[in-house]
Amino acid sequence: MSLKDEIKRRRTFAVIAHPDAGKTTLTEKLLLFGGAIHVAGAVKSNKIKKTATSDFMEIERQRGISVATSVMEFEYQGAKINILDTPGHEDFAEDTYRTLTAVDAVIIVIDGAKGVESQTRKLMNVCRMRSTPVMVFVNKLDRPCKEPFELLEEIEQELQIAVRPLSFPIGSGPSFQGVYNIYDESLALFKEVDRQYIAESIHLTLDDPELGEYIGAGNASELEENLEMVSELFEPFDRDLYLQGLLAPVFFGSAVNNFGVRELLETFIRIAPSPHAAPTESRLVQAAEEKMTGFVFKIHANMDPNHRDRLAFLKICSGTFERGKNYLHVRSGKQMKFSSPSVFLAEKKSVVDVAYAGDIVGLHDTGNFKIGDTFTEGEKLKFTGIPSFAPEMFRYIENADPQKFKQLAKGIDQLMDEGVAQLFTSSLNGRKIIGTVGALQFEVIQYRLEHEYSAKCRWEPIAIHKACWIESDNAEQLADFKRRKFTNMAVDKHGRDVFLADTSYALQLAIEKFPDIRFKFTSEF
Repeated sequence: MSLKDEIKRRRTFAVIAHPDAGKTTLTEKLLLFGGAIHVAGAVKSNKIKKTATSDFMEIERQRGISVATSVMEFEYQGAKINILDTPGHEDFAEDTYRTLTAVDAVIIVIDGAKGVESQTRKLMNVCRMRSTPVMVFVNKLDRPCKEPFELLEEIEQELQIAVRPLSFPIGSGPSFQGVYNIYDESLALFKEVDRQYIAESIHLTLDDPELGEYIGAGNASELEENLEMVSELFEPFDRDLYLQGLLAPVFFGSAVNNFGVRELLETFIRIAPSPHAAPTESRLVQAAEEKMTGFVFKIHANMDPNHRDRLAFLKICSGTFERGKNYLHVRSGKQMKFSSPSVFLAEKKSVVDVAYAGDIVGLHDTGNFKIGDTFTEGEKLKFTGIPSFAPEMFRYIENADPQKFKQLAKGIDQLMDEGVAQLFTSSLNGRKIIGTVGALQFEVIQYRLEHEYSAKCRWEPIAIHKACWIESDNAEQLADFKRRKFTNMAVDKHGRDVFLADTSYALQLAIEKFPDIRFKFTSEF
């Protein structure tokens, strides 16, 4: 197969949603249909003992939430699919935002009873900034839900995007009968079967005389009315508008019961975009270019707790990535080759010889890589649009077990490289301060330090309003500032000066008094 054909058959997408809408369950079912797993797990269930494939970290299994993005890939109907399951909880939103830079399309999952929630709106804004094509899957129809038309209107208003239903439900909760696939003009009927395996569906058309037998005459006439309303209220589906990110096709189903998932997957393969061009500071990189380019969008420490390994996730933007070939690491200017690049099914990974544009490859990291690093065949490029966030919560980290000093230092060092939290060392007393975006991060760091590095830590409060990175061309003023604000100064992991303002007033005053100093609120500059 030529390079163009390989790229054409790739579909890389992320599954995003508010916590508990059912992203991980949907991902799990997509893997089941793709034949990547034979028994589907669930995030929390009394009957199903297997946990979800994508929630492989111990803390994820205990809490029933996803705390890190996981990557899965499989083949289906000739297409190569790369799924990224993202954390829904807003304390881990950074991870999700970065993931959105590495995908070509998105599936948003919405809980049919709750409708559009706050985190869904935020994530949609990120998709809108990047004009990412969006598909909506309304989940949990096996429970009582809002009316379909009410839901469609809510999606349209809240997410500020035109919608077009490509499937339509018949009833919800106890009266849930099935879903009519508008795109294919066929009906799939819901039968309660074992949730861990693929459900059988019966396919009928609207004018089939048996329709009334299966769903009852009342439901059949109601379905006809609803479909007429759909064609009156909504414009016909236009793929171009979808690819521009202006129209969202909507599907209905119940992921936990495997229902409506196949329709979603098959339609997705047909209409979703293959890998597209990626912007760099100097030019636009086309996916079909011969030469390999790619960037690191995520680093995960301890994928395998037995080996303490770190993996950098590389999104390939163009060309072909080959094992054992030299590539330029643009930031350091060094040539590097990788003897065992890997592809994933969550934490299970296998070595890959060749990967193409659109694929995501794991590279072993010995501490050389940072988020946003670019790899090329010699050209000096820097990909843009990878976000970095300013920490909002700060705490002192203290060693709770003096014998484990080394383990704690190593653990902090490696976990900070993931880009989830930031480390500052106070100039006044040399104490270590951790800054994060959300409060839950502290718990996760503490848990991972204890279970992955066998180091114990405790947190102590500190009053900090904001962390600002400072730089200036006026060396005299910079030295004066550092002398005056000595008690509030710190350095970050890379040795750069950071001013830790304790109140917004103090920050405002510093900005006014020292006009030659540039205050940056994120560490990427």
